[in-house]
Amino acid sequence: MKLKTGNELHEVSPHIMINRSTKVIMQDVVLAMIPALLGSIYFFGINALILVVSAVTTCVLSEYIWQRIRKEQLTTNDWSAVVTGILLAFNVPSTTPIWAVMLASVFAIIVVKQFFGGIGSNFANPALMGRAFLLFLWPASISGYVTTYHSGVDAVSSATVLGLYKSGSDFSMFSKWDMFIGNIPGCIGETSTLLLLIGFAYLCYRRVVNTAATGAYIATVLLMTFVFSRDGLFKGDILTNLLSGGLILGACFMMTDYASVAPRVKVTLAVIAGLITAGIRLWGMLPEGVSYGILAANCLSGLVEIIIRPHIYGVRLKKQKN
Repeated sequence: MKLKTGNELHEVSPHIMINRSTKVIMQDVVLAMIPALLGSIYFFGINALILVVSAVTTCVLSEYIWQRIRKEQLTTNDWSAVVTGILLAFNVPSTTPIWAVMLASVFAIIVVKQFFGGIGSNFANPALMGRAFLLFLWPASISGYVTTYHSGVDAVSSATVLGLYKSGSDFSMFSKWDMFIGNIPGCIGETSTLLLLIGFAYLCYRRVVNTAATGAYIATVLLMTFVFSRDGLFKGDILTNLLSGGLILGACFMMTDYASVAPRVKVTLAVIAGLITAGIRLWGMLPEGVSYGILAANCLSGLVEIIIRPHIYGVRLKKQKN
């Protein structure tokens, strides 16, 4: 850490050194998402793979072309655009048109990421902003949920388990085991809690993620939806809220974004995202609120960091006397 006193610049402790580059971290994230990717292909067919490849290719090309036009240093080899592409595809159903995913990918990389200075400077998660872009302009393009190819019949249109639960409809055709392994309708990367947790365990082993933020987010959503359920106080279905929808995907791979390095700030943002997510699930028009909860927390990160200022080690601040 560098501290300027007068006209002199001094090195002060602590000196934090890590031997992991952005490229290595992003490669770890890609490896962690491979189980869910393979599961999406198994459950939703070749369309899932086509959407992921389309999103990743468009994200990488968008970043490359933009930086060449701007004559900036190329960062396409740091794998961050690959991560954005996979996460974007994970947040749409298998029936999403390829053109929609490609447009969302261009918006995510150029507008959300590059307009604000590239990786580490973007104000929000690019993949979720890409999904919000589609939901705002072409909501029908990402509304065609289907049952999986391994539900005993060919894929047919179906509401998500979370949508059925919120509307009070019967969802008993989907067991808790189906929800856990991913044999339910939903976005291609969110359905299998099992495969997502395998990937998250790898990230924990590699010390890439903040588990406190993940736990705080999940706990807040489950507590809120249990206490204030549609069936009355303290009657919420905890397992359905946990295993259906995008809660695990959001908590394990998007709530852990590097918007802030201060642990207290990360946990506070996770709680805020959890409150908004649960509020939308309980009282909003949409059955799911993960995307909006995390995006709202992203936008509030600067304010939260001002309110919860991290301690500057090695510096003793004295109040000035008037």
